[in-house]
Amino acid sequence: MKNIKIIFILLIAVLTGCSDDLLNKEPLSEVTEDNFFTKASDLQLYTNGFYRMLPSTSIYNGDARAGNILETTLSEEMRSARTIPTTGGGWDWGYLRDINYFLENYQRGDDAAAIAHYGGVARFFRAYFYFNKLQRFGAVPYYDYTINPDDQESLQKPRDSRQFIVDKILADLTIAIEDLNEDQQLYTVTKYAALALKSRVGLYEGTYEKYRGISGYETYLEASIDASKELMNNSPYGVFSSGNPNSDYLNLFNSHDAVGAEVILAREFNTALDVDHNVNYYTTTSSYGRPGMPKDLVNTYLNADGSRFTDLPDYNQIFFTEEVANRDPRLSQTIRTPGYTRKGQAQELPPNLGATVTGYQIIKYVTEPQYDTNDQSITDLPIFRFGEILLNFAEAKAELGTATQTDIDNSINVLRDRVAMPHLVIEAANNDPDPYMQNQYPQVKGNNAGLLLEIRRERRIELYMENFFWDDIVRWKAGQFITRPLRGLYVPGPGEYDFEGDGDTDVVFYEGDAPGNQVEGIQYLKLGSDVYLSDNNLIDPQPNFNNRSFNENKDYLYPIPRIELQLNPNLEQNPGWE
Repeated sequence: MKNIKIIFILLIAVLTGCSDDLLNKEPLSEVTEDNFFTKASDLQLYTNGFYRMLPSTSIYNGDARAGNILETTLSEEMRSARTIPTTGGGWDWGYLRDINYFLENYQRGDDAAAIAHYGGVARFFRAYFYFNKLQRFGAVPYYDYTINPDDQESLQKPRDSRQFIVDKILADLTIAIEDLNEDQQLYTVTKYAALALKSRVGLYEGTYEKYRGISGYETYLEASIDASKELMNNSPYGVFSSGNPNSDYLNLFNSHDAVGAEVILAREFNTALDVDHNVNYYTTTSSYGRPGMPKDLVNTYLNADGSRFTDLPDYNQIFFTEEVANRDPRLSQTIRTPGYTRKGQAQELPPNLGATVTGYQIIKYVTEPQYDTNDQSITDLPIFRFGEILLNFAEAKAELGTATQTDIDNSINVLRDRVAMPHLVIEAANNDPDPYMQNQYPQVKGNNAGLLLEIRRERRIELYMENFFWDDIVRWKAGQFITRPLRGLYVPGPGEYDFEGDGDTDVVFYEGDAPGNQVEGIQYLKLGSDVYLSDNNLIDPQPNFNNRSFNENKDYLYPIPRIELQLNPNLEQNPGWE
């Protein structure tokens, strides 16, 4: 049975490995339990299968869970429509068995360097596996060994404590950081990827526990700071700069190949390997979700001079061309604004309101039009990148109350330098906290509130569409945020509108019958049918879902499937899902 297991895993690895040069395809007929795990190539081939755990398209559309991307259909989380599944639901353990089996057998050979490195890879993925389970279900049973089918004690084990699991995750990462190769690699796990995961885990758990009044959270924030500092001070990474600070952010994400100056670990997509995704189709067509940035996020981008957009009078009734002018350059590098051109094209394009429910059309990851067909995009997608590490460091320091101006200069202000934005100054932020941000996160209080709010602003902008926002909402215990009104851009009413600022009509909003003699290239949208407006004339992308709720005692975690509770009577359902 074990021989069959090895052969099956090798077949999967061959079929789904990151790229052909990673695979040493020995005749599978010669693979036995006795002769495997003896060479570096064996260890490499087996661990290649673990990379299937990494996310692909969920990197860019996962923000929809918390309404950071709005679509034609709201997520189950936004609609409070999650139910208890009978099976599945994320409660899968196959990868863990594969990892534990490897760690019980990988030390048979004589290549000490390979044994250390690939053991580190396996420990990285075990930490990654349990971190995902922790985020989804909270405390779960912890296993660092393979389970015999007759071992009823293990099969019916209760949950271990949350802190026990996090400590095990960090212990695996500590060993992985020590043992993994330090070579800079884009698509395979190295010491730097393990440090990045430690930085992420420590911040997540430290803030999760802090905002729930759990003692001992400081240890996890310190772990995040330590890992972040090592990456900031002793790694080959730095924020990508090509000498043009107003284009670097856009180019970082629409590059076909991951940018090694900032990306620590990426998911590779390649036409030659027939591995692709659908971001161009997702963002440019009117028949696939019509994703759009929400108005409340557009509002949080600062003006180019560092002042707050929401301090302007009637900031919610400013027309698009004026609204997006002279803002943080990341806004025009994340959504279509006047002057936008497709990569490799010269024609300036207004937002296509038929392809976005909010009017703010997303351009992050979008490349040349030749990749617009479904499942044709080949932009590599970042799993870990240096920008996140800077944000993790700043937030962990601020949450501990130990952030200095030097800390902020070495983290948040490095990101702002990339887009030529004025620096964040701690004293100014704390002396004048942003009322708009305070309304979004009322649980942020104290003398350091202004700084924390500014870091949250920076994080949401910098990491937009990288699958962080739901997890941020959970760890901050800020679930009520997702019940906010969902809005898009301002439309004064029926009429002809210029969305490029060039004097030509781009969009006509009308009521009643459609205008006759329609002009090609102009978008015609019927109010109350194609587009709905709120009482203050903002696009309402979800007029049927304006009364949403969030259960603070239930909705931060997902339910355990019913069949698992029957199979293991020592498991307890998550609170509120009983």
